[in-house]
Amino acid sequence: MIYHAAQSLQSYWSFLNIFHYVSVRVICTLLSSLIFSFIFGDWFINFCQNNFRSKVREYTPETHQSKNDTPTMGGIFVISIFIINVLLWSNLAKLNVWLMTLCITGFGLIGFLDDAYKIWYKKGISASLKFRLQILLAFSLSCLWYFFASPDPRLCIPFLKNFMPAIGFMLIPWATFIIVATSNAVNLTDGLDGLATGPLILNFSTFAIIAYLAGHVKFANYLFIPYAGSAELTILAATLIGCLLGFLWYNTYPAQIFMGDVGSLALGGGLAFMALMTRQEILLLISGGIFVAETVSVILQVTSYKLTGKRIFLMAPLHHHFELMGWKEAKITVRFWIISIILCVLAILTLKIR
Repeated sequence: MIYHAAQSLQSYWSFLNIFHYVSVRVICTLLSSLIFSFIFGDWFINFCQNNFRSKVREYTPETHQSKNDTPTMGGIFVISIFIINVLLWSNLAKLNVWLMTLCITGFGLIGFLDDAYKIWYKKGISASLKFRLQILLAFSLSCLWYFFASPDPRLCIPFLKNFMPAIGFMLIPWATFIIVATSNAVNLTDGLDGLATGPLILNFSTFAIIAYLAGHVKFANYLFIPYAGSAELTILAATLIGCLLGFLWYNTYPAQIFMGDVGSLALGGGLAFMALMTRQEILLLISGGIFVAETVSVILQVTSYKLTGKRIFLMAPLHHHFELMGWKEAKITVRFWIISIILCVLAILTLKIR
């Protein structure tokens, strides 16, 4: 809105031209997201206190019982501020802006349905229905992206600059898998106060940098990465960083509000789609290593128990294992953040080490 208003009025007030620069709008949207979070945060928590109270998930340590009745569905807050700031600061003529917004909103609705059922009926929607809805949405988004945005169909392999295999139409099922997998991985990680929020901030920061580089012809050619025309995604990443920083103010230990599936599914799906649109989705295995580790721990635990009757971890996902080892919740969260910082730095370094 502001971008387009500035474009229309710059002939009268030339200083408005500054809003055409991605760097200026990145700063503006990050600050405005933070300000909106601080202005409306307490009001939203009070609203959720009266309407959306959480119940502790099954198969969690006993210490989590104290978290019962904590307000949840904080993802609604994050998504609402995100949409407002996208409309304010983004170039709405860009298709990738709308696709990214649709992805976050769509997965947010699936998460909202699941959260609402947990609150109203004491049990979320069935896992099969939830999974089918995720696949349907991810497949639809992938088709829209493939047929209307004409993305580069090559896979960019970390450390290799001369090996980028083209997968053509297979980009659609590949993208569907990446979106659904990442969405669920973030959802599994969201089990401690601030645990998912911190790595999400770091990963969106990483892909904000990548989106800017992949959206600049000279930088893309210099780094031997596909030019994705993704500079505008930097604005969306900065918006999400501001929203999540504002949310973390209330979500850090001891949490005043939880993200809920409405937030974790939406932000996980959004992170994956941003990685895909920059053609650096394989880097998610590095930068999103915390999400990968949490998911793998669940897969290993279930597989081991079914095949041998024995458990590898005291409890899965991985963060619960450390809880039962006696680690304090805040220690687990901060240490996972530190690991995430290291992994995100390594992911950015791979762009140069090719």
